[in-house]
Amino acid sequence: MTVQGAAPPVKFAVVGIGNALVDVIAYASDDFLTEHDLNKGAMTLIETERAVELYAALGTAVEMSGGSAANTMVGVASFGGTACYIGKVNHDDLGDVFGHDMRAVGVPFIGGGIDHDTPTGRCIIVVTPDAERTMNTYLGVSSSLCIDDLDEDAIAGGQVLYMEGYLFDRDDAKAAFRHAAGVAHANGRQVSLTLSDSFCVDRHREDFLALVDDCVDILFGNDDELLSLYETDSLDEAIAAVRQRCNLAVITKGAAGCVIVTADELIEVAAVPVERVLDTTGAGDLFAAGFLHGLTSGKTLVECGTIGAIAAAEVISHVGPRPLVELRTLLPDG
Repeated sequence: MTVQGAAPPVKFAVVGIGNALVDVIAYASDDFLTEHDLNKGAMTLIETERAVELYAALGTAVEMSGGSAANTMVGVASFGGTACYIGKVNHDDLGDVFGHDMRAVGVPFIGGGIDHDTPTGRCIIVVTPDAERTMNTYLGVSSSLCIDDLDEDAIAGGQVLYMEGYLFDRDDAKAAFRHAAGVAHANGRQVSLTLSDSFCVDRHREDFLALVDDCVDILFGNDDELLSLYETDSLDEAIAAVRQRCNLAVITKGAAGCVIVTADELIEVAAVPVERVLDTTGAGDLFAAGFLHGLTSGKTLVECGTIGAIAAAEVISHVGPRPLVELRTLLPDG
């Protein structure tokens, strides 16, 4: 591990670690959710047989490289920032597509490991007419990411390390998160975590709390995730708890905007209005991209929240979790 005092030059604004998945996105009715026993609005982990069954039932779908933290890194690059992504894929067709897609938008991809028997993961996303997204995720080889798959030089060269809570399901990944955070801190970098999903928080609450206490400088989550983390029905109580345990927390509240929590202040930032919400997939991912781009560019916290809101508004105005325009062109000075 590179030690403090010998930190390399900054190479990336943000380095992300997460589940490297291919997104399969399709429109369907609420009846489809009922017919296939899908938990509306949730992220459900599925096995190979279930993934094959749902994929066959969907019909027409859009396929693209995805995964929460990968979407965030693409967003950072779209703003003109530098980003790198660490995930795990198989050396199969979907794995090759994933790597090509990331590199094509200017994000170096570190795939980890060598040949694997387990296929590349994929996330089946069903979008209902109310724009709600229901995700069924086959993690495949992505969930086996471990310490050996990390690129310590890349982590040491990033201003901010961004870690995806969805990856936090297995002990190897938990160890990898802590190791990566140690590398980042040893080189004077900041460590951020996105809680990803309230169901994910429910499964691993104690481990998440310990990670936040020990390793995290910047916490991202929505209001439901924060309530789950601190087991309360009061957002005020959850905010009071997180400000005692984290230097900076950024809590999104959908159309109500976000609240930025520091030890000294609470900053409310409004959402950017959208004429028609078509798909909320990726809203949190792109909000984090905008916020981190602002932070690594020396912007104020209010400006960071506004840039995050701009990115979120763009992505929910169309189908798919990634921007359709260069996000840098949406900024006031773009």
